[in-house]
Amino acid sequence: MSERRNAIPVAVVSALGLTQIIGYGTLYYSFSILAPGVAHDLGATVEQVFAVFSASLFIGGLSAPSIGKWLDRFGAATVMTVGSAISALTLTLCAWSPNLLVFAVAIMLLEVASGMVQYQAAFAALVERGPQTASRSITHLTLIGGFASTIFWPIAAQLHEDFSWRTIYLLYAGLNLLVCMPLHYWIARPGRTEGRPANKTKFPVIGALPEGSRRRGMIMVSLAFALQGFTLSAILTHMVPMLGNVGFGAAAVVIDALFGPSQVLSRLINMFFGQDLPPPSLATLSAVLIVTGVAMLAVFGAWVPGAVAFAVCLGLGSGINSIAQGSLPLWLFGSESYGVITGRMAASRLAAGAMAPFVFSFVMETFGINVALVANACLGSVGIAAFVAVSQSTKRRAIVAP
Repeated sequence: MSERRNAIPVAVVSALGLTQIIGYGTLYYSFSILAPGVAHDLGATVEQVFAVFSASLFIGGLSAPSIGKWLDRFGAATVMTVGSAISALTLTLCAWSPNLLVFAVAIMLLEVASGMVQYQAAFAALVERGPQTASRSITHLTLIGGFASTIFWPIAAQLHEDFSWRTIYLLYAGLNLLVCMPLHYWIARPGRTEGRPANKTKFPVIGALPEGSRRRGMIMVSLAFALQGFTLSAILTHMVPMLGNVGFGAAAVVIDALFGPSQVLSRLINMFFGQDLPPPSLATLSAVLIVTGVAMLAVFGAWVPGAVAFAVCLGLGSGINSIAQGSLPLWLFGSESYGVITGRMAASRLAAGAMAPFVFSFVMETFGINVALVANACLGSVGIAAFVAVSQSTKRRAIVAP
């Protein structure tokens, strides 16, 4: 009975799904397509533009804990409303940028705004609206949000044939201002009671970790997610050229294309068959799939079936990883201070992801692709061990307070 009363409306999940597609599509996925035009127009190299982007990801990681506090203090949907306005403003600043320095400042501000509107904030909004059913809604949300790259990569490519990158950024600013901000404002209004976040009046989730184990659990889970973030960022950044260097040539693009559908497939499978799987098991499975995929490429090299298995495993693991980022903190630590907890975890994950492309590239150039892949798989194995250790520390499943 309490679960039904605490259910999150489908309209809210759908609205957040649309804003996640627009948020990730305009603020993240389109960058790789627009970067060459940005570099040419600003008199910079593509490498310099991507270095600016990596630095912005690191800044975003540093801002994540503060954003987490705002989510708990003001309400996630309220923060997302403000974040959409800031996203529109910074996208406009990007479009106006006369040189690389101004563009760099704009992109760094944009990455801070991204933390206010993307998954970290959206998960917190779902936990506020219905703590008991948030895990299920997080799965549905990630399924919808998983189409961001599928939709915006071709949109950005098509737009870039007819418009400059500056015009495209202005169009993206309009989407954030005219679509995302009103939707976030609509979610914020019924999601708050007397100025306090909605989860204060809902039936909260009590975390499965006992108080004495929470600090250790936080460190272990943050480490595990950071290592997963490092692995995924390193591999995905270099995926197509890396596969080409291994010996696949033009087939590298085809193999790379298996990643996206595999992400969506894993979320579909979890939605229909994985509801009873505890979040620690889900997170562990994600880490195992990612490590297995990387290890397969290291072992089988230019063997096509091995490369296909690599892309599929990586996609499946990445898809589940997005779900685990939202559901595992809720299961372990409960709904109280959820924003602060996920903000701290996001900081280490985003910082690791920002450094990964450079570190992985250096190891590849210095020691070769195989050594880089094996080292990456070993780091991922540490993440698996961390998830297993946390799972064993849980005394009971998260329960609903009476």
